[in-house]
Amino acid sequence: MNMKIVRLSAVALIAGLVLAVSVAPAARSQVDVSPSYLPIGVAASGNTSTVWFHEPSSRQTLACQTVVTAGKGLTGIQCVAAKLP
Repeated sequence: MNMKIVRLSAVALIAGLVLAVSVAPAARSQVDVSPSYLPIGVAASGNTSTVWFHEPSSRQTLACQTVVTAGKGLTGIQCVAAKLP
């Protein structure tokens, strides 16, 4: 094989590796997968409270209500999610 071709191949290989290493860290996904729930309503009656959220991109709603146990007071929060038509 011709030495000039071997040198040119080696230089091209090294240049390709340098380019790949320098570009690879910048190749990131631009997709934001975290939901962005918007509050759309809140209601309270007696000792319970309810809040509604909406996530526009997935058309999903989320309703959360406080759980109150007699004698113990507030013991937790229950949430239910549903997809809008």
